[in-house]
Amino acid sequence: MTTRRNLLLAGAGLAFLAGCRSRPSASPAPLADVLLVETARGLVRVSAAGEQLLGTAAALSHDGRHLYVSRDDGMAQVDPVTGASLRELDHGGGWMPRTVSADGRMCVLTSPPADRFSPVLLSTPGGPRKYRLPGVIEPDALSTDGTALFVLEWLPATAPDHYRVRLLDLATGAMHPLNTRDKTPVPAGAEEEMRGEGRQAVLSADRTMLFTLYTHQPGHAHTRDLLSGRPGNAHAFVHVLHLTDRWAYCLDLPHPFGEGPAAAHAVAADGRHIVVADLASGKLAYADSQALTVSKVIDIPVAAQLTATPGQAHGAGVKAAVSPGTAGAALALTRERVFIGGSDTVTVLDRAGDAVVAKWQVPSAIRGMGLSADGSRLYVGTADQVICLNTTSGTALSKTPVDGLTTLRHVHQST
Repeated sequence: MTTRRNLLLAGAGLAFLAGCRSRPSASPAPLADVLLVETARGLVRVSAAGEQLLGTAAALSHDGRHLYVSRDDGMAQVDPVTGASLRELDHGGGWMPRTVSADGRMCVLTSPPADRFSPVLLSTPGGPRKYRLPGVIEPDALSTDGTALFVLEWLPATAPDHYRVRLLDLATGAMHPLNTRDKTPVPAGAEEEMRGEGRQAVLSADRTMLFTLYTHQPGHAHTRDLLSGRPGNAHAFVHVLHLTDRWAYCLDLPHPFGEGPAAAHAVAADGRHIVVADLASGKLAYADSQALTVSKVIDIPVAAQLTATPGQAHGAGVKAAVSPGTAGAALALTRERVFIGGSDTVTVLDRAGDAVVAKWQVPSAIRGMGLSADGSRLYVGTADQVICLNTTSGTALSKTPVDGLTTLRHVHQST
């Protein structure tokens, strides 16, 4: 089973933290930051000292600040910046880390469903707690107070092909509907059921809301449509999950968002805005992250190679998602500029006037982007390497080989 975030790096087998290794970097200039990169080998931490292979059984918090890695007899919490083990957790083998709390204190793990039940293990500072949940249940995110877990409940349990988001009370083990945006429980029969492609997810600047971009949702009816009796037909929206107030809301994106392939879409957020790009149609949408309304849509260059890139088909218990090895649209934001990655080009927009101020070409299709903490360096993942560009001039500052790179996930300031 995969997750809709595609940030939890599940795979076959479990990796040993003790197997982490380093090798010299071949970069022509020292790497100034620490990178977390998904590869064919699993998650890799890349620094000026070389590579640290963390493997396929690793889970990152949604902002990349916290990391857990499974090993044969348990799990370790690892500092993403230094690569050092922070604490060892002996839960026994066979558990896969799936989602991490925003403060890094808790991690949710799963093992394969059996007898129509889903085993879930919650690792906390006070010790582990185990749950045996009926049906096909996938952990999604923890509430900010650590008392509840947002889960995807796949339906029907015998042959799942769609899901709904529900709330697991960690004290009682009972599951409940989410709240509406006015903080009242969703009535019976009005819970949204989704089949679409979850492209990307980002945390709000205050880390209280999770924004997940969904595409290809023909016929989807939001809770507000179900309550009012209106038909639903949203092709793309941002699913907003409030991790503190425990409500969900779908921010609809206007046509033509969602008409093209999922790989052509990307989402990013800052303290004021949610920004969504569609490089198949050449559109960029700004939405107010508090009012949750689209404020403007502007034209951007089309990336031709992203107009027909297929997503990964979904089957029983697996939601459609862009293949990790597929290059796709990417976004990065500073206060002054928007960096849009598509095909082999980074397009730079001036946020004050929405004008294209630069275009920078890289050697191959872009597989993720990330900014340094001060916004002066833009890291661009491409085939088998990460290129660091000066955000003012576009000059290449360093080129770091990473074998089998599939996605650049996060950039951290080096200590």
